[in-house]
Amino acid sequence: MSKFLEEKQQEQGFQMNRRKFLKAGAASALAVGIVGAIGVLPSEAMASQTGSQNGAKSKLHPNVDYGGATVRFVENNDQWLGTSKIVGSIKNTHAADAGFNYAIRGKLTPEARKESFHYHFVGKHPFNAALMGFVGVIAPDAMCGGKPAPEKLPIPDPEQMSQHIKDCAYYLRADEVGIGKMPSYAYYSYRSPSQDDLFKNGDDLSKSIPVTERMPYVITFMVDQHLETMLGSTGYDGISAGQSFRSYHASGVIAVILASYIRNLGYNARANHISNYEAVMGPCLIASGLGELSRTGDCVAHPRLGFRHKCAAVTTDLPLVPDNPIDFGLQDFCRVCKKCADNCPGGAITFDDDPVEHNGYLRWNTDSLKCTIFRSTNKEGSSCGRCMKVCPWDSKEQSWFHEAGTWIGSKGETSSRLLKTIDDMFGYGTEQIEKYKWWLEWPERY
Repeated sequence: MSKFLEEKQQEQGFQMNRRKFLKAGAASALAVGIVGAIGVLPSEAMASQTGSQNGAKSKLHPNVDYGGATVRFVENNDQWLGTSKIVGSIKNTHAADAGFNYAIRGKLTPEARKESFHYHFVGKHPFNAALMGFVGVIAPDAMCGGKPAPEKLPIPDPEQMSQHIKDCAYYLRADEVGIGKMPSYAYYSYRSPSQDDLFKNGDDLSKSIPVTERMPYVITFMVDQHLETMLGSTGYDGISAGQSFRSYHASGVIAVILASYIRNLGYNARANHISNYEAVMGPCLIASGLGELSRTGDCVAHPRLGFRHKCAAVTTDLPLVPDNPIDFGLQDFCRVCKKCADNCPGGAITFDDDPVEHNGYLRWNTDSLKCTIFRSTNKEGSSCGRCMKVCPWDSKEQSWFHEAGTWIGSKGETSSRLLKTIDDMFGYGTEQIEKYKWWLEWPERY
């Protein structure tokens, strides 16, 4: 067991007792006292769950579930994307310059390159390898795009079509779905060569494919990485990559089917998923009203799911009514919380109080390269999701108490400090709940 994990588990004895206290029901009076002290009634927090309607209303999910947070709708313009401030020209980036692609090219450390090969081509965990292999089935361009049907079916009401598209995504098992105006800078400049080519050829990017598509709309959907599994995990043990690819696979299948359906209607549509991206998911999620940029660099947190999700998208010219970006106070919360930074085993997440300029916009100065090095070389598991586990927006079961907590956390810096204090007191995000650990570990493969 790592020194990092030993230290964290030593902190949990008192916190675990607090959690048992809450679960036993004896803490209900304490909870009411905390909530009453700040003038928040549970009924009010519960009522705020549905919020105002954003864009077209889904029939299958008519009530937008924001998990208790107070949500405001904001405009998307030249100075702001949601609550992310634009301070200069945002350049379209090369997909080969991100994360594991960077490691496979040998741009980080020799060990990171070797272990990235192990991670992607061998599989550090047999179950995860099975999931990752299946994602490759939907990778070919023929699965993701193509020419639309020659007959373009009429769309008399874009709002009705937007409602229908959301229902299609929910029917295909999406947990959240939104429609956005597609920002031009949300496209990659080039698609990366295959990971096999990158490993063989290193810095030779001659097989990169330029991205020329520009569509007016993006349909974006999230799939939960599974709360109970996260609660049973350390955050960076064997199941970490499996949680990611469970959601990558599911969201990718939704994207491929939905894009094919839209092309059958006679309109252009392309699926974007983990094995075949032409678009950067962060700005697509923000533009679609599904979250805000968090302290963890480019992770977008949703009011109910936090960033306990993976996503995929469809870019299209189908006539649609876009949703607005949202503001649920995450910038204020991330400014004061810093639990992800305190618990990051790779030391990749910044403790800075404020965001800094990065490629023409403001974000927290998290080091994605340090993150990639740790995730690829982790000797105690397969990848890492520790920041996801400890984030107060990610780690809550459904209850009025937790919805009241997220209501508090969406009310500015002072309230955010209170939620962080309550979260620490009950030990949320730092405990490993053994009854939820269903998977097996294979440490000889790590």
